[in-house]
Order: sequence, then C-alpha cells, then structure tokens
Amino acid sequence: MKRVVVFTGAGVSAESGISTFRDSGGLWEQYKIEDVATPQAWLADFELVLDFYNQRRKQVLLAQPNAAHLSIPLLHEKFEVNVITQNIDDLHERAGSENVLHLHGEIRKSRSTIDPQLIYNIDGWELKKGDRCEKGSQLRPHIVWFGEMVPAMDEAIQITAKADIMIVIGTSLEVYPAANLVSYVPDYCETYLIDPNAKIPAHSSGIRIINDKAGNAVPALVKKLLENE
Repeated sequence: MKRVVVFTGAGVSAESGISTFRDSGGLWEQYKIEDVATPQAWLADFELVLDFYNQRRKQVLLAQPNAAHLSIPLLHEKFEVNVITQNIDDLHERAGSENVLHLHGEIRKSRSTIDPQLIYNIDGWELKKGDRCEKGSQLRPHIVWFGEMVPAMDEAIQITAKADIMIVIGTSLEVYPAANLVSYVPDYCETYLIDPNAKIPAHSSGIRIINDKAGNAVPALVKKLLENE
C-alpha cells in the first residue's frame, strides 16, 4: 500500500475562519509576536500569554473542518496516510484524520512548565493562572513558541522520507525548519503544492503546483488519486 504524507499549514485552517499571524484584522494583529509567542513573553507576562491563547482557543472551538480537512481521511480507503501539520488546531482530528503529527503543538492541550512530558487536555477554552501540573508548576499552552526547538521534527522527517505521494497544503514553504521537509522526500515521490499563491520553492524541483484554495483543490486531488490507484 502506498504512503501518502499530507503536510498542512495555516492556509487550510484559514478557510475555516482561523486567523494566522500573517493575517490582517485577526487576533494576531492586536499583539506583537514577541509579546505573546516566545519563552521571553511567558517569563515577562504569563497572564497576557494565557489570555491570548484562551482567545485563540475560543476561535478554534467555534471553527469547523472545511472540505479540505474532510477530504483527507478518504485517502485511507486506498493509502497509508500520515498528516503532518504546522497548525495548532484540532480540525484534522475532528474531520476524521488519523496519524496526525503536530509540529508546533496543540492549542487544546497544556503542559507543565517544569516537565515537558506532562501534557494535559484542556476542558473548554480557558487555561487559568493557578492551573498546575501534578508537580505543582503553572501550566502553559502546549505550543512550540518562536525560538523553541521543534521536538517532533525528527519524526516528521522519518515519515516524509517514506512518502510515495506528498501533498503540501496552505503553506508557503518559507517557514523553517518545517519548510525543509520537502527536501527529504524520495526521488520517486509525487509532490503536490496546493495554495492560491504557490510558487516552486528555490530549494525544490519537480513539485506540481495547484494554484487554488484548499477547499476546492484538495477534494479534487483526493478524488483523482483514489480513481488512479
């Protein structure tokens, strides 16, 4: 059975109404990244950071999977499928995808500030001052902040290196280290890049570009792959 690796960025969730930090008019425009999404921000004003991610969590809970999210699980009919995402929402899981690897963390989870192995589900939208892990430390959002290592990167590389088909959705392939993933695909791998403004990255060749929204292009590509298999 062939292996399909789906690599998604902010563009796929934007169609469900979740703003990205590059969007204008969204949650991110009200804040500087260094004030809410860095380890230094947490040390300077953790209550501000908690509030910012509480607002983002509210947004995620209100959002629904779109046609792109819902199409990806259909690939399980004929392929072994792994989803690698830069997104911190759970829309892939709610759409029915299995084997989802989050590179940048998960908004609906918290973790200990003294033991990163202690990870907890958040019931509802709010993580509060005084919410503590079993070792007594304040819980923080389970997010990989700017300036932090991406612990799941090695696993993502191992998955990508076995891909027969790779589908990249809603990312410019300009944010590292995740953007470097496509360089690990085997020579025989078919690679597709779906994004309205997609261009072939300077570090990649042989990528098939589909300049369309994920909600249109992903269902069409999934249908094509299933029919041809």
